[in-house]
Amino acid sequence: MSKKFLTDVIQQSTEMTGVASGQLAADLVTAIKAEIVETGRFSLPDFGTFTVRETAKRSALNPRTGEKVQVKTGATVKFKASPSLKEAAFAGAKKSKRKAAKSKAC
Repeated sequence: MSKKFLTDVIQQSTEMTGVASGQLAADLVTAIKAEIVETGRFSLPDFGTFTVRETAKRSALNPRTGEKVQVKTGATVKFKASPSLKEAAFAGAKKSKRKAAKSKAC
């Protein structure tokens, strides 16, 4: 999903101009980021939850040289899909498999 996708959906579902719907999409993304920074999590019912996870200090290998490199502690954002999103994704995957199998049979 991109900001352009959000802008298009907002514009189609409301009577906003492209500029106004683009600004609304940008404001939504900014609000989500601010909530994650402030509380460490953001949840959308029927979609999922974003949570901040700290990463530990570790050593890794440089893929070009094979040399060991120390990686500092940090943080990452993890997403956990809601049960309804998982169910919808599973149904979509089954549908696309059936469609692919049907096209191979023809």
